[in-house]
Amino acid sequence: MAEFGPLRGVRVLELGQYVAGSFCARLLAEFGAEVIKVESPDTGDALRRWRAMAGDTSLWWYLQARNKKSLTLNLKHPEGQALIRQLCTHADILVENFRPGTLENWGLGWNELHDLNPRLVMVRISGFGQDGPYRDRPGFGSIGEAMGGIRHVTGYPELPPTRAGISLGDSLAGLYGALGALMALHNRNANGGRGQMVDAALYESVFGLMESIVPEYDRFGIVRGRTGNSLPGITPTNLYPSSDGHFIAIAANGDSVFRRFMMAIGRADLAQDPGLQENDGRTARAEELDRIIGDWARTHTAADILAICHESEVPAGRIYTVADMVADEHFLAREMIRTDHIPDGPVKMPGIVPKLNDTPGHVTWVGPQLGQHTEEILSGLLGLSADEIMRLRADKVV
Repeated sequence: MAEFGPLRGVRVLELGQYVAGSFCARLLAEFGAEVIKVESPDTGDALRRWRAMAGDTSLWWYLQARNKKSLTLNLKHPEGQALIRQLCTHADILVENFRPGTLENWGLGWNELHDLNPRLVMVRISGFGQDGPYRDRPGFGSIGEAMGGIRHVTGYPELPPTRAGISLGDSLAGLYGALGALMALHNRNANGGRGQMVDAALYESVFGLMESIVPEYDRFGIVRGRTGNSLPGITPTNLYPSSDGHFIAIAANGDSVFRRFMMAIGRADLAQDPGLQENDGRTARAEELDRIIGDWARTHTAADILAICHESEVPAGRIYTVADMVADEHFLAREMIRTDHIPDGPVKMPGIVPKLNDTPGHVTWVGPQLGQHTEEILSGLLGLSADEIMRLRADKVV
């Protein structure tokens, strides 16, 4: 078991593959939980071969599976299913992201596992949840983003909806899954409760971020759409071009912030305008304000704009690429860029979020080799002999 972090002593069994479930379990592993990642003996998690490769393994894998132990197990084999049942009696949390009904077909559903271990918390991540008319549909993060609402409001009104350049829906579901697991664990440990099922749907994880779109539609018939880089109803907030070809995000939407910003750019008249003292008045003149700020920004370099904004205590930042991030003094000071070692040498990785002052997260190792911990887990945790493990290998169970 891990000897660091607030989750030391917690054992997690991770089933499934790809992004959402793996991200959920990674968050737990980074803060000290012992995470046993169950993979197919033949191919392992498909994420091992996604995006840029270092040799025969994805760099994403080394990040997504850090601090995890790899156990190979054939979940379609009756003996593999029996081993999962044994492991569940030793686990606090199980994380899975199969299509609903898959684990039930293998005799590994909630009812079966809860009967075996009433203290088990089971995190179930799926496209549409464990019930409802869409339950059986396949669902990836991109579909959750589409149906959860974020795609419709992302981009420019004259162009088709667009996506964020990351697996946003999957990661949000992983975050909600981890949060739900910790709430269920606290209820079990502090309130005398039992283990319970955490049902995290991809589309709901996105929908949960969609601010006030439902009451705005219900009360006023407003269907929020795409508005480019502006933030409708919160003014001024936008991207503004500098004279040297950069885009600067400026958020001068607080009442006092707006006044400081107008004074800083030489527009005392706007700072003192009675109609612009509060957000609703500024929103009514959003196009005018964006034009004025844009014209000002185009006459200044990015460095000058940032210096003026920072001096005036106006939130502002340049749009960063990853090259900017890995060189930025603040990222480095906050240990958000770290160096880890994979088989072919050192590689930069993201740091751990959030930061706890007494029990911070930690990286003990990067993503393991396929099946690296199989014998350790089967012999040390389940007490199987070397001969039994050899037979399981011969029978392609592990």
